[in-house]
Amino acid sequence: MPSIDLSRVHLIGIGGAGMSGLAHIALRRGAVVTGSDVKDSRPVQALRTQGATIAIGHDRANLELAGSLPTVVVTSFAAIPKDNPELVRAAEESIPVIRRSDLLAELMEGSTQLLLAGTHGKTSTTSMAVVALQAAGEDPSFVIGGQLNLAGTNAHQGAGEVFVAEADESDASLLRYKPDVAVITNIEPDHLDYFGTAEKYFEVFDSFADRIPPGGHLVVCLDDAEAAACGQRARARGVNVFGYGTAAAASRYPDIPAAAVITASDTTFAEVELTIGGVQRTVRYTLSIPGQHMVLNAAGALVACTLVGADPGKLAEGLTGFTGVRRRFELKGQLTGGRFAGVRVYDDYAHHPTEVTAVLTAARETVRAAGQGGKVVACYQPHLYSRTIAFAEQFAAALSLADSVVLLDIFGAREEPVEGVDSRIIIDQMDPEASARTVYEPNFSQAPVTIAELAEPGDLVLTMGAGTVTLLGDDILATLGEG
Repeated sequence: MPSIDLSRVHLIGIGGAGMSGLAHIALRRGAVVTGSDVKDSRPVQALRTQGATIAIGHDRANLELAGSLPTVVVTSFAAIPKDNPELVRAAEESIPVIRRSDLLAELMEGSTQLLLAGTHGKTSTTSMAVVALQAAGEDPSFVIGGQLNLAGTNAHQGAGEVFVAEADESDASLLRYKPDVAVITNIEPDHLDYFGTAEKYFEVFDSFADRIPPGGHLVVCLDDAEAAACGQRARARGVNVFGYGTAAAASRYPDIPAAAVITASDTTFAEVELTIGGVQRTVRYTLSIPGQHMVLNAAGALVACTLVGADPGKLAEGLTGFTGVRRRFELKGQLTGGRFAGVRVYDDYAHHPTEVTAVLTAARETVRAAGQGGKVVACYQPHLYSRTIAFAEQFAAALSLADSVVLLDIFGAREEPVEGVDSRIIIDQMDPEASARTVYEPNFSQAPVTIAELAEPGDLVLTMGAGTVTLLGDDILATLGEG
């Protein structure tokens, strides 16, 4: 693709997690930035204070918010319909229309690109890499699909050479990048509404590995069979591949050099034998976010950041100081008194069965560590009709890990409702015991009351999903506080 003129950039859906970060970087690069979104939000307000001109609502006239037409229009083809009036006018005016991945690729040009890919864990691992690099004295540029708790932002234009970003596979947009270091955390069928088959989904990661230039590195999680297999195939094609994971996983793949072997760990602590460039050393980190998946993500970030030249010891210190990302096992609040004393409410973005399993496992470990005998009460909102239909059985098994479940209706997002399909197709796949512990709650605003009927002192309440379920945390705390 020829170089894109970024002097005047207009972003449709500018308040979204991905778009707002790119807008921030473009502003810092000196571009005139305009945009539109369906509603006002904190990201929109923040961008306005930085100099962006943003309209609420979509309209043809929005392309002239800066007084002249933009040099490029940025959109998400999955989220923005083709008949959007701003897209229509862009076509009439012969203004180039690109995807956000195209803009990100252009912004990363000339930097050392560290990209994090995988079905699950991209945002957490990317965030860990950023925090670790900062602790090691680096000032990387970054764009993250979530807001760092410590920094309070999802993007930054750094003074250093490294640019850290997520590589989103959902629409194959990761094939726009040329990473110097790429991490694949795991590979599991998803986004089948786009890819059609699991085989096509797997293939996009192979193609991503082939985008790594000579001298670059692919880093794969050896605890994930598909990620490891992708690494083996890439190595056979001549790509430099490193692995990370537990000692047992490393022994299963002797043909992949193990850069980081976790020799001891629990839900938050890890001792890692790091071997890169013929140098071996032991580093340790203790995370504030529980779960074996987080321990593994941190190991992947450690390897990747070492490969771009950072000191492993300081990276480990940064991982220990990592305070998390919004909507990744994020503590919303805890009740200190009243009928529900000791109840903690968390929120998580988990929207795939594997993610739900990992988060509920971490929740159970958190309750066990507290030693108060509390239960895990999950409030789950399925995301997309296609995903819910495809994985209903797996969702049923994953949600069975909770002691009680409040199941909201499906959040369709970009999809139209499917006649006769609602969240009860998950309950239909549960065994009788799990089904008896699950309450179908089609009334969204009633969910906090339903949760109050199930919760007891010392319980952990967890809202999960990629949709509006995140809005319930404060209402749940308020409802329980009145009990």
